[in-house]
Amino acid sequence: MTARGTRVDVIADARITGEGRELLPFAGVDDDALYDVILADGLIADIAPAGALPRRGSVLNAEGGWLIPGLWDHHVHMLQWALGVERFSVREAQTAADTAALAARAPVRSDGRRIAVDMRDALWADPATVALLDAATGDVPTYILNLDLHSAWLNSAALRREGFAPDASGFVREDDAFAVARILNDVPVADADAAVGRAALAAAARGVVGCVDLDMTWNEEPWQRRVAGGFDSLRVDFGIYPQHLERAIGLGLQSGDPLRDADTELVRVGPLKVITDGSLGTRTAACSHGYGDDPHNHGMLTVSPEVLVELMTAATAAGIGCAIHAIGDLANSHALDAFASTGAVGRIEHAQLVRHADLARFARLGVGASVQPEHAIDDRELTETLWASQTALAFPLRSLRDAGANILLGSDAPVAPLDPWVSMAAAVFRTHDDRPAWRPEERLDAETALAASTYGGSRHSARIEPGALADLAIVADDPLTAGEERLRTMPVHATMIGGRLTHVA
Repeated sequence: MTARGTRVDVIADARITGEGRELLPFAGVDDDALYDVILADGLIADIAPAGALPRRGSVLNAEGGWLIPGLWDHHVHMLQWALGVERFSVREAQTAADTAALAARAPVRSDGRRIAVDMRDALWADPATVALLDAATGDVPTYILNLDLHSAWLNSAALRREGFAPDASGFVREDDAFAVARILNDVPVADADAAVGRAALAAAARGVVGCVDLDMTWNEEPWQRRVAGGFDSLRVDFGIYPQHLERAIGLGLQSGDPLRDADTELVRVGPLKVITDGSLGTRTAACSHGYGDDPHNHGMLTVSPEVLVELMTAATAAGIGCAIHAIGDLANSHALDAFASTGAVGRIEHAQLVRHADLARFARLGVGASVQPEHAIDDRELTETLWASQTALAFPLRSLRDAGANILLGSDAPVAPLDPWVSMAAAVFRTHDDRPAWRPEERLDAETALAASTYGGSRHSARIEPGALADLAIVADDPLTAGEERLRTMPVHATMIGGRLTHVA
């Protein structure tokens, strides 16, 4: 019997897809040929035509399913996602009035707060005011978090509770919004860890073997606690924020090191995460041209280029890689400049608006493009409205690939679901409904999208070959030929980390 936790010795009767398939026996002759994959010591030991070798030990019968490399989500806010999927959503609201009325239905928590998530305010036709929110929500402190996490709408009771000055709109943005999110995420550790555990199991059920966790906290301690409590569903690289960089350096943390004081290799030190500008939806991404609804607004740099260079220099000297949030074209240019001047290793997160002249710099500098394709589809109306005057390229994918960049796909969960199939479908088809593909010239081919959803990214993708790590998933169909709906909802039969099953359907 192959249950979760079983260490698999043989994967039997599997079809194999992805990079490297051309090296298999029968490749090009019979692409539906079945194979047995022999595992040992957490690695792929051998691959042979089905039945050609003895099937010894624990056998997982793929029954003709497709074997793929295990998937990674390269940008997740794990606790925020885990708590958010269990919070009250106002995503369907189209106006300020509807959002306020819907938020009033959110349950009041034991701490007296009411929390709603998934607000999208950028295209509301009616004005958002604290008076409007107060009228709907009364004296219960009410917090509505923007889907992009860069702003929040608070009623008067919430503003008072958190010590914010009264404001006619009730909105807080950027650092203040991040502070509000941290307050709301400060739940009892048992509740937090249970939510993360559930979210991790759900991710494993979608073929995910790992993620880069960029929660805005000192992440080492929560992951030490979770591992001590038995967490084993995912590999995790955890991020470090500027306010904790000195502490990390003092402890000798280096990117790629295993979690200290923990008997596991699943959790490792990840990159320094620096947020250098805002977001499109909050209209704070730093752009060279003004926003459509306010031509004088060019967004904002939240970290100056000089400070960014100082942070990246310190991180690089200490052996810590860099993950630099840059959404607007101005922010992306400054981030690339900083990589060039510091010699830092890492990637730019989001890269939603990129100057044409900057595309090739990603490859030339060895900077990964950590992008979230579902954002392009979610924000197509925002882009056409708010970035109509921009001359840089919005939500590039194919252009980055053609320029030689290493593409790493992710979700930015909770901004989009922690589900690589959603990201791949958005990248390949550039739509998620019955509308035509949005800017289809920026589509990725399915093979690149699949490769970009593995640990190394599109240029250093995981391969199914002897000697490779046995981080694998078995799915119902070949991802390279699946249609949009099937790719987005791909059934996953099994997922394993180092040959150990983390999910069995």
